[in-house]
Amino acid sequence: MKKLILLFSLIITAGCIQAQTTEPTGMPPYRILTTDSVYVTPANLKHHKTMLVYFAPDCPHCQHLTMELKEKMKALSDTQIIMITWSANYDIRAIKNFVHDYDLKKYPNVIVGTEGYTNLVMKYFKVQTTPYIAVYNSDKKFVKSYSKSPDIDSLIAVVKSADKKKI
Repeated sequence: MKKLILLFSLIITAGCIQAQTTEPTGMPPYRILTTDSVYVTPANLKHHKTMLVYFAPDCPHCQHLTMELKEKMKALSDTQIIMITWSANYDIRAIKNFVHDYDLKKYPNVIVGTEGYTNLVMKYFKVQTTPYIAVYNSDKKFVKSYSKSPDIDSLIAVVKSADKKKI
């Protein structure tokens, strides 16, 4: 009997470990407040490839990634870029400054907002550091994620080929 209990314990433990190491398969059910004081959810997404970027406005790596994305925005014009951060009580002042400093309003495919203190997206992706990037194809199926800043040309190549990958 003890051997049977031990066997079941090992199976359950192995299953839990496996469940924690798998990639997300779908779009997280986020609800973000944009700098225009509008709430946005996945239902607002158009039928395009999507890049979710979990960032912090004061993160140097996030700032560098944003500058690199801006330089390559023409190549990403058919991609929705959703930049999500957290803030206490939906305080969006730092996010407004970020949008202003990087002139992100001029890119209609970029949405920047906060998930507030819910940390739903952070928990969904198990974000440890920023920026965290997840790429989805036009059918909102997960393609690839990056837990740190990738090479920008490699990221763009993944986004461009997102609809060609079979998941």
